[in-house]
Amino acid sequence: MTTLVVTGASTMLSGDMSAPVIDGADTIVCTDGVISQIGRSQDLQASLTAADIVIDAVGSTVAPGLIDSHCHVVLGDYTPRQKTVDFLASYVHGGITSVVSPGEIHAPGRPHSAVGVKALAIAAKTCFDNFRPGGMSVHAGAVVLEPTLQPEDFAELQRAGVKLAKFGFGEYTDPAQGRDQVKWAQEHGITVMCHSGGASIPGSQPITPDHLLTLAPDVCGHINGGPTALSESGVDRIMDETEMALQLVQAGNLRSSVRILRRALESGNFHRIVIGSDTPTGTGVMPLGVIKTVAELSSLAEVDPALMWAAATGNNARTWGLPAGVIRVGAAADIVVMDAPWGSGAPDAVGALSVGDIPGISAVIAGGAVRALKSRNTPRAARLATVTPRLEHLEAAH
Repeated sequence: MTTLVVTGASTMLSGDMSAPVIDGADTIVCTDGVISQIGRSQDLQASLTAADIVIDAVGSTVAPGLIDSHCHVVLGDYTPRQKTVDFLASYVHGGITSVVSPGEIHAPGRPHSAVGVKALAIAAKTCFDNFRPGGMSVHAGAVVLEPTLQPEDFAELQRAGVKLAKFGFGEYTDPAQGRDQVKWAQEHGITVMCHSGGASIPGSQPITPDHLLTLAPDVCGHINGGPTALSESGVDRIMDETEMALQLVQAGNLRSSVRILRRALESGNFHRIVIGSDTPTGTGVMPLGVIKTVAELSSLAEVDPALMWAAATGNNARTWGLPAGVIRVGAAADIVVMDAPWGSGAPDAVGALSVGDIPGISAVIAGGAVRALKSRNTPRAARLATVTPRLEHLEAAH
């Protein structure tokens, strides 16, 4: 049994939009990769004393690790789109401890036959079940829906454990023709994300509000644009006439994001807001894509940063049925320690986010293990977490 304790937090974000800050707690105990206790250090002295590793947040902020709900993985820690190696390990340094694949659509020579799309999805899922780049969890193997897929194909995918699908890159003459595949996927326990807005890369095509209403996916992917957004009237139809999750991404239209977020808050639909980066794409490799989105939307839409952090963690976890994303007993021990960036006028990480500054990350824990200390990608944190015993192999990486 391995025990890791994070203590010394002045602020603890929960990742739960219903109560985004955990009051009266400064310590989290993690046992064998799972959060086992949350409370005050004085009440958890026995666990602190017995811990294998203790991380002292020295008065900074502790939060659940970010989940990138739109990350273009293929196979391995490599992106063919930008020809970059180890990009996922770099995303961990941006506080991202889990990613969700929207389909391995950037695979060179991507197949369109039923046997090909099934094989690609099953291979990607199985590979990433056994591979944690930088320590993160990769929820991969999203089958790209094609007109060649029949109900028995979805039964096979379900037996193989595939739980994700993407619509918008198949060989359909009209996107509306994909309604059967979306429905069959959902009937087999598969969460369907659909492209929305204008075409993004060769192989995709514009998907309109009418298409989305016909297809009825679970998630309206990059409703703020990937990179071209739906019209305001189209967005309003999706918000008012459906219950789809509304995905806001860094590689989209920021003006549209702010409007959608404000409208979701006003209409009681914040629970539908989920955050992703939609990278790597033509926009590039962006290790800080998710935390940058949280900072931009917190500041420009004037939304409580703790609530925005929940959209990038707990809301994502709930939408895709993931084990992480919240600070809660029984949840996966994916945790970030962060503070205001060195030189900021803000007193802490929450204050930094509220004015649009990216916090400095000083520790990332994924699966109950320390994966990174002083981030190589964020600004330096004003207060740096300390680790006992020292993890010199992580210190040396900076």
